[in-house]
Amino acid sequence: MKVAANLSFMFVEAGGLVGRYRAAREAGFLAVECAFPYTVPQEDIAAVLKEQGLKQVLINSDPGDTQAGELGFAAAPGKETRFRDSLEKSISYAKALGCSKLHIMSGRRCETYDESAHIATLEANLRYAVSRLAQESITGLIEPINPISIPGYFLNNYDTAVSLIEKINSPNLRLQLDIFHLQMICGNVANNITKLMPLTGHVQVAQAPHRHEPSCPGELDYVFIFNKLREAGYSDYVGAEYSPSTSSSGSLQWIHQCGLQF
Repeated sequence: MKVAANLSFMFVEAGGLVGRYRAAREAGFLAVECAFPYTVPQEDIAAVLKEQGLKQVLINSDPGDTQAGELGFAAAPGKETRFRDSLEKSISYAKALGCSKLHIMSGRRCETYDESAHIATLEANLRYAVSRLAQESITGLIEPINPISIPGYFLNNYDTAVSLIEKINSPNLRLQLDIFHLQMICGNVANNITKLMPLTGHVQVAQAPHRHEPSCPGELDYVFIFNKLREAGYSDYVGAEYSPSTSSSGSLQWIHQCGLQF
């Protein structure tokens, strides 16, 4: 397994997003991911990727207006047009960045919350997205996010995510397995890794409950967890989606401790 620095959490000391790419490469990374690259022209990001010899592993779908609290539209009844527009913008960025994985964000629950309407909307939008992404050789990912980190986020449990992936049954829709969120939502990490791995397309890590680097004291033994991931057959990139307890470059000892590489 190789590690990709998440530039939404790491290297913030380097300033803006383009500077974070350079800082990640200087620290030794060969791959990166980030949540929302959409405030920077895609040409600028593509240029720094080429300049630094970096691989863009993952981006999130265009979330809309984050200042207004928007976090995607996939599960938002009545916002299907906004979802499709945001998907096209996301695809454009992914193609420009040579990125083959796209985290499709469900968004928050609507004020007039109706579980069945949200589920039906999410399924319909994911079916549409899978069809579009297949045309572009991009894998769509869905990720349960714990309700403590983001209150009101619709997709906040694994049962719903698994049900949708199995029902849609497409190689272009997989699970984004964030071990931090897994612990915060339901725990039982070792058994759930084994259970969920057949549906998993990407893994992210952070220590719980504070979301610092995996080597920080916390609830999770990451040497054990990475061995479980290996036993389950995972060999793809691991996203380092954590807020460093120290400097970003000073938080990397866990990579060697857990037998990983850049």
